[in-house]
Amino acid sequence: MSGRIVVAGASMAGLRAAEQLRTAGWTGAITLVGDEPHMPYNRPPLSKEVLAGRAPFESLAFRPRASVADVEWRLGRTAVAARLDERTVQLDGGEALPYDGLVVATGMRPRRLRCPGPLPGRHTVRTLPDAQGLREALTRPGARVVVVGAGFIGCEVAATAVGLGVAEVTVVDPLPLPMVGPLGELLARALLKRHEERGVRFRLGTGVQGFEGDRTVTGVVLDDGSVVPADVVVESVGSIANTEWLDGNGLDLTDGVLTDELLRVGGRPEVVAVGDVARFPNARYDGVPRRVEHWSIPTDTAKQAAKALVAHLVGGETEHAPFAPLPTFWSDQHDFRLQSFGAPALGLADVRVLDGEVDGDVLAGYHAGGRLVGVVALGGPGVASAAARYRAELLKQPALTV
Repeated sequence: MSGRIVVAGASMAGLRAAEQLRTAGWTGAITLVGDEPHMPYNRPPLSKEVLAGRAPFESLAFRPRASVADVEWRLGRTAVAARLDERTVQLDGGEALPYDGLVVATGMRPRRLRCPGPLPGRHTVRTLPDAQGLREALTRPGARVVVVGAGFIGCEVAATAVGLGVAEVTVVDPLPLPMVGPLGELLARALLKRHEERGVRFRLGTGVQGFEGDRTVTGVVLDDGSVVPADVVVESVGSIANTEWLDGNGLDLTDGVLTDELLRVGGRPEVVAVGDVARFPNARYDGVPRRVEHWSIPTDTAKQAAKALVAHLVGGETEHAPFAPLPTFWSDQHDFRLQSFGAPALGLADVRVLDGEVDGDVLAGYHAGGRLVGVVALGGPGVASAAARYRAELLKQPALTV
């Protein structure tokens, strides 16, 4: 089999795409391009085990399957442009890579606050160097930490900082409760209580106006004019899809890369997108294209996209089975875990306690149209196992129309 598939992005999604291309029968060349110098590694531990000093890099690196031993890796290189009509990807430095098939796996980058004030002392958590630099800052004696953003990463970083012995950890967010968007009010209130009991302070319902300090941050200025003293600031205010390199090709890049149910991009069967950069319809729910930034999605999308791309390139029949992945996430914070299956965000209007109590270990069910569309456990191993038992029920749920 001749020809080459270029995978733009060499993180988990890119690796899974290469492996699934081989599984789907592609024996031609595969070239992976990634801007980091490292082989693909697991990112969720960055805000927890790595930040806490419990996990070296070697424990994060994925072990590629033997089937991709012959893949060409272009690490430390960035895809800066694409000419889809000409089937080329341009790299930094000017090299143009021709392709027969293209996999878009360029993922996300952290959103940064556009506020006046110094940059030194402000951190994000996305890469291994990010986590290493933040750990060094957190372990300085007397560090005062402000986490801007009470989402997944923000809450995990705050919990890890408390575990490291940081005396002052404050979380700032314009929303009234931590993680209220994905969890809803019931579990968000329970989460807030657990964090406060373990020493995390919150300034909720307020945003950030700027940062005080000359050469480095000394304080965070809030919307009400008050200042929270800070030596270390962690910006956890969302992500931006890495899609600029695809500009000029007539694609819908409104929020990631819009695809069809086979992960094909812009009506081009030779281009697919995988991972959290892909905005795809999920037949399990309402068919509305959405990006999903959960750990299970790179593998799910890679399987679907690889089959479609290889079928097109070899002239085979493209499989049209409904694409209906079950999103899964977990988040370890302090001594408890959040474990979720399904799409809780679609059922925030109807949240019911399925097991346990809100003040203790609790399992909540999220319903839309009277149907269970997601479950979230908050607590110890027992309630997380209870959530897993609902997985089979969720997999049986028919398509939802809302």
